[in-house]
Amino acid sequence: MIFITAKFQILPEHAEDWPRIAADFTEATRAEEGCLWFDWSRSLDDPNEYVLVEAFRDGEAGGVHVSSAHFAQAQRELPPYLAATPRIVSTQVDQQDWSELGEMTVERD
Repeated sequence: MIFITAKFQILPEHAEDWPRIAADFTEATRAEEGCLWFDWSRSLDDPNEYVLVEAFRDGEAGGVHVSSAHFAQAQRELPPYLAATPRIVSTQVDQQDWSELGEMTVERD
């Protein structure tokens, strides 16, 4: 799978509204056949930073994503709300889902 993590620095006046601002893009991406997940989290240290964790089945699915109409729309509509260019880590991983963190196994009775 293609595994991507991106950090978005949002302008302070838009940080509270970011989930709503990015909602159409998020919904459309999650509906893509090759999207495994597309999840936003807000930083605990910086309320203006959102972290996007996304994964696509393979390179082809990632290509479909960046070629989509909703991706092009996001490229036009989202930057005015950003304080800086998002930072990204993108890599190919030989798995198709999350693995358990064995070092923190939870066993409940």
